Formats: sequence, C-alpha cells, structure tokens
Amino acid sequence: MSKQILILPGDGIGPEIMAEAVKVLNLANDKFGLGYELSFDDLGGAAYDRYGSPLADETLERARAADAVLLGAVGGPKWDTIDPALRPERGLLKIRSELGLFGNLRPAILYPQLAEASTLKPEVVSGLDILIVRELTGGIYFGKPRERTTLENGERMAFDTLPYSESEVRRIAKVGFDMAMVRNKKLCSVDKANVLASSQLWREVVEEVAKDYPEVELSHMYVDNAAMQLVRAPKQFDVIVTDNMFGDILSDQASMLTGSIGMLPSASLDVNNKGMYEPCHGSAPDIAGKGIANPLATILSVSMMLRYSFGQVAAADAIEQAVSQVLDQGLRTGDIQSAGCRQVGTAEMGDAVVAALKNL
Repeated sequence: MSKQILILPGDGIGPEIMAEAVKVLNLANDKFGLGYELSFDDLGGAAYDRYGSPLADETLERARAADAVLLGAVGGPKWDTIDPALRPERGLLKIRSELGLFGNLRPAILYPQLAEASTLKPEVVSGLDILIVRELTGGIYFGKPRERTTLENGERMAFDTLPYSESEVRRIAKVGFDMAMVRNKKLCSVDKANVLASSQLWREVVEEVAKDYPEVELSHMYVDNAAMQLVRAPKQFDVIVTDNMFGDILSDQASMLTGSIGMLPSASLDVNNKGMYEPCHGSAPDIAGKGIANPLATILSVSMMLRYSFGQVAAADAIEQAVSQVLDQGLRTGDIQSAGCRQVGTAEMGDAVVAALKNL
C-alpha cells in the first residue's frame, strides 16, 4: 500500500509556498520512485471558512490516517474578531495535540551563501548549525485553567497555567539526548528554574535522563540568558531542549541568525516518528497574494519529512543540495538581503529548485 501524505496549505502565504513545495515533492516522488499519494484539505482560517471550525473532525481523521502531514501556515487578521475558541491557531494546537506530536525539531542552519544576510557579523554566525528541540503538546499553550474574567471592581483579568508532568519532560528530554548523540554530543537544557516550579521539575527530570547518556555533555541555562547567548555567541550551542513557550520564542530568534525565518523548516513528531512538517514562519498576511514569499522553508520541510518519517535519506539530501545550488546561483527572495544577488518571486524560486533537483 502506498504512503499517504496530507497537504494542508493553510492561510496567508500558505497556499503560495505550499504550491512550490508540492512541485518539489512531486518531482522527488517521480525521481526516486517513492510512490507517495497526496491529498489536500484545510486547516486554520481556511478551514473555519469552509467547515465552521479551524480543524474539522473529518480533516483530523484524514490526518490520523496519513503517514505524514505537510502544513503551510495558519492565521491572519481576517479571523481576529471571531470566538477565540475558533481562531485559526486553535486548529493548529489541536492537531498537534490530537496527533501526539510532542517533539518539535527546529534546525537553525546558516547556509554559507547567506552569511552576509544575517543581522549578526559573519564571523559570529558562519558555520552555525543549531537544533532546537521544543516540547510541543504541553506547557502554557495547553494548560488549564485558563480564563479571562472581570473582577468585582470592573477590572479585566486573565490567567494561564504552565503545567508539566514528569513523563512529558522525560520523553522530550530523551529526544534531545538522542539528537545530541548523532550530532556533537552537547545538550543545553533551557528553563527558568530560578523562578518557575515547572522549570524546577524540568531540570530535575533532565538530570535523571542524562544518566542514560553519559557521552553527552549536559548544561543548563535560564531562558533569558539563553536568548542573550544566542545573539552573543550562538555557535556555543549544538542541541537545545526546552519547553513549549520558550522553544517558540528562541527558535524564532535563532531563525534570524540564519539570514531569514523564511529559511527554517521544522518537524513535529510522535513517538513513532510520524510527523507534521511546516515552515517555522507564520502566515505573513501582509504579503499574501503578492507572489514574493520565500518557499524554501517549506521545501526544506519536505526534505525533513522524507528524512524523518520515511527514511528516504537520498531524496532528502538531494532536495537540500538543490536548495544550496539555487542559493549558489544568486537567487534570493525579498526577505533575504544579499548584495549582488537577483531577487525573485515565490514561483521562480520554486521552479529553480525543481530545475536543480532534476539535474542531480
């Protein structure tokens, strides 16, 4: 039986960047004889418009049945005024939770062609290769109770809860250590253990898991210091493991070290490495429909999907090599500031990757 991939273009620039990723995926499918079957559905605002829900039950069932999910982006001002429970982001959080996608891998790799595009000095970021392992289905984004209320004096108040269980910390810590073992055997666990009880438990459990990985050099860092160190000396890091909210923030910060958030893919995996793959950036509604968005993060997410969920290393390597060749050709979308290069749109960048992949 052929493998099934569910495509969810989403909102904003999602359909534009997904169109280019699908071109690359279809070519890889043919070139490497993968035999994958693709189907399409909606998530987020597009799903709300179509189904009245940011994640329809039938879409969730299709995602459960698929071998992998490829997502564009969700959200936009069009849906800012609807019921908070029906906003696009709730669909994204729900599909992550329902599919058990607890392990989020966010690589921040600086292509040598983009060293000048980083906001930091080339000597600070040249050779950068960090993997952020973010816990994705727990913490403050899912914690209860959460509420907005009005006090007796009429003042508005809101609160959220940041819970973590020992088992949740243990399984994401194991992912972090496993990733460190196949890289440079360095793991930095980021928390706020000087203030938060949840972080104190986090640190205790990470220390316990470390006993099973004596080859890995473990360090701990408070999240505020980690944010500073990512800008001061980012190459000190190899693998970072952290909670849901901290990982969300730090991975976006790390993305700018690489020249553009438009270059960063991600993988969200369950215990069996079934995953959902998506670019780290958002839906960018301000440029939606203009044909100028960078599709490379979504194309590289296809590479991660082939590598992690399907074990198709040759196909994954070929896509990454094709992206590198296109950058060598001096093609850049508008988000990447590189002197002496030619600016292209979304479709032209996608076509260039397809052309490079054909010739490999």
